[in-house]
Parts: sequence; C-alpha cells; structure tokens
Amino acid sequence: MSLSYLECKNAKGRDKPYKISAGGGLYLEVMPNGSKYWRMKYRFDGKEKRLAFGVFDTVGVKDACDKRDEAKKLLSNGVDPAVYKKEAEAQRKREVVNTFEKIAREWHEAKKIQWSEKYATTIMNRLETDVFPEIGSVPIINVDAPILLEMLRKIEGRGVYETTRRALQYCGQILRYGVAIGCAERDYTPDLKDALKTKKTEHYAAITPQELPQLLKDLEGNKARMYEPTQLAVRLMLLTFLRTSELIKAKWDEFNFEDKIWIVPADRMKCKKAHLVPLSAQAIEILERLKEYNWNREWVFASHVKPKRHMSNNTILTALYRMGYKGKMTGHGFRALALTTLLEELHYPFDVADTQLAHSKRGSLGAAYDRAQFLEQRKVMMQDWADYIDGLI
Repeated sequence: MSLSYLECKNAKGRDKPYKISAGGGLYLEVMPNGSKYWRMKYRFDGKEKRLAFGVFDTVGVKDACDKRDEAKKLLSNGVDPAVYKKEAEAQRKREVVNTFEKIAREWHEAKKIQWSEKYATTIMNRLETDVFPEIGSVPIINVDAPILLEMLRKIEGRGVYETTRRALQYCGQILRYGVAIGCAERDYTPDLKDALKTKKTEHYAAITPQELPQLLKDLEGNKARMYEPTQLAVRLMLLTFLRTSELIKAKWDEFNFEDKIWIVPADRMKCKKAHLVPLSAQAIEILERLKEYNWNREWVFASHVKPKRHMSNNTILTALYRMGYKGKMTGHGFRALALTTLLEELHYPFDVADTQLAHSKRGSLGAAYDRAQFLEQRKVMMQDWADYIDGLI
C-alpha cells in the first residue's frame, strides 16, 4: 500500500491524532492542529519501537518511503535504525565541530613541544595567514584534494612557491593527525604533487677554487674598506664553513681554546644538532684578534652600530658586494667553495668534508655517518685547509 501526495495533503486534523498507513510500518500521523509527521513502527529485539522521518510536506511521500526502505535494510542486517540514526546525527555534529582549524590547532599544540618557540610561532603565523582564512571553517572530513588545491593556488598566485610548499607540507601533517584521531579520512596532499608549480632551484653564488687566490688578495687588501671585525668575520667564515647565521651569533662561551674546538649549539644549527668545529691555528689567531674588540661583550661579532646586538645578517654579504663579488659569491658560497676544494685539491674523503659542513644525512647509512663524527680527521683537515689558504696568499 502506498499513499499519494493528494491523500496526504488533503488529510485534515481531528479531535485526536490519527494514522494513515503507507505500508511496511510507515505511516503519516495527523495531529489535531493539522500538522503531519512521518513515522515508522518496527520491532527490534522483541520490542516495539518508532522512528521519526520528518514533517510532511518537507519530506515528501517518496522520500519517506525511501527512508523506510533504508531502515528495513538495517533491520535485515541486525542493526537498530533508531540507534544508527542517533549515531549518524552525532557523527554529523562531530564533523561540523571538528573543523580543519580546530584539528590544526590541536596538532600544533601536540607537536610544539618538539619545536623551538620561534619555529612553532612561524608555523602558526603561516597557518593563520594563508590556510585558516580559506579552509579553516571547513570540517576536516570534507577537506579533499580539490579544496586543498584551490587554497594552495591562491598562495601560489602571489609567486611565493616556498610558502606554498610549506603550506602543503603542514596540511599533510594535519590531515594525517586527523586520520590518527579518527576525524579525517586520509591525507590528500600526495595527490597534489604534480598539480603545483615548482620554482627552479637557485644555488648560492660561489666562486671556483681557481678564483680563490684573487678573493684572498681582495680580502687582504681590504678594497671594500671593511671594519676589521667584518674582515675577520669573512676570514673566519672561510676557515670554518659555517652558515652566516651560525657564525654571526657566536658567543664567547662556545669556544674551548684549550682543546681548540668551537661547539655551535643545536638551536643555531640547521640540522638541530650541536656541531663541533675544530679550530686551526689561523682561526685561533682571528679569535684572539677579535677579543681586542669584543671580549667584554656577549657576542663575538658585536654590531658596530649597536654593540649589545650581534652583527647583521647582511654585513658579510654587503662586504662581498663592495669587494666586487655581487652575483659571484655569498656567505653561503664559502661552504660550496670549501667542499669543492677539499675534494678536488686536498683530496679529502667526501664523508669527512661533508660532516664538517653539518649536512643532514639520510637513510640507514646516513644515520651511521651521523654517529661517525670523524673528529680526529677533521682536526687535521681544518689545519690543512687553513695552511692551503695561507699558501695561496
């Protein structure tokens, strides 16, 4: 038996509620005030129960019959449709509450104990600037590849490809966290691998080993008219292979002059591990000279303008520009220059030279090399390197 739309529409209220059967346990209950509700009567576990399917005619006859048929399928599989409906509604509510931003903030809170305060702040600033305004209010269960791609294309449109890559990386980690806690289906970010633009890798400018004698001549002649501490910073960078930020933030308590070792703290290293730098006699001589300028200050390379702060990140780069090396050499370029020369001219093994550059090692072999610090070999190598430079001068 099936009801027609007109039968339902024309049903009038009576003194008491009454039912009009639609078959299979489904019926339309008509209230005295004329309101009409779809109900279904069924038995489960020996008990008579009822389901509510909504108001006529918000829910039409066909929709009500479809809901009845779905309920009967659940019953045939031993599932109580009332319990199933309740759980489904609860799940929908959880999905609405568990937005991408909410789960992202949970992920950030769980992970930040592993990060430095600065790095944690940087990640949250990037999420709040680029990600949350676009997809923060979307339930994380609904964040799929097309939604992510639309958001990432807007970042990409500003020409900031590294920022786009970082946003993709963070979203992947957040989605995987969502999967782990049961709020997301899967991480869709691998699907976007070939959908985004990639910026051509630009290597830091660096001179060749054959051009090193001229650079040394220009540095010794001080053609850029640098302050002596700046000149000494360039020379020490050449002797130690450190990155600019690792060098200019040096403090006196990091140096063990007796053992001739510089211990660069983990929080200043890109690899987040303390790094041992063997000091050649020439490097010690430079540090002794720097004591005359800044021994009573916190920073080895104190700013000339603001002595309570360390030297600016651009000081060394500017000095190289003034020496005529713009586009030819950078502070980072000293690392490439040193590695090339140690391999090609001094014939040191790659693993020993690369360890001095504090590059992260990947894979099982990389882990073994991380434990093999080659410290004794590096002590000899660093002195050989300093002597080689003196020979060129």
